[in-house]
Amino acid sequence: MTATARTVKIPGPDHPITIEPNPKRVVVTVGGRVVADTTQALTLREASYPPVQYIPRADVDMALLERTAHASYCPYKGEAAYFSIPAGGERAVNAVWTYESAYDAVSPIEGHVAFYPDRVDGIVEQAA
Repeated sequence: MTATARTVKIPGPDHPITIEPNPKRVVVTVGGRVVADTTQALTLREASYPPVQYIPRADVDMALLERTAHASYCPYKGEAAYFSIPAGGERAVNAVWTYESAYDAVSPIEGHVAFYPDRVDGIVEQAA
């Protein structure tokens, strides 16, 4: 399917999406190493899904990530690209995703990455 044929949906009462600055410090660890450490995370809440922390790339050790060929599509957010974290072994394959050209409704998450909680050692929120 080409990008032009994709359905784009706008968040609304039937599928709400909110994005707010997280006032806490967010630290992500994998394989005993800190992969991300930020006080600039954005918390995205979407419909009934658990909240997701989007972390600015500037606060992620991108050298620990390896881009993969995996991709997915969300009609509310756009095309997602993925990274693996080799230090985390097999469990950390495609553990990180990012919307490099996020749709307008969620444009604040552009330039940020998110981590699957079950594919990293921890995503810890601490008092800033």
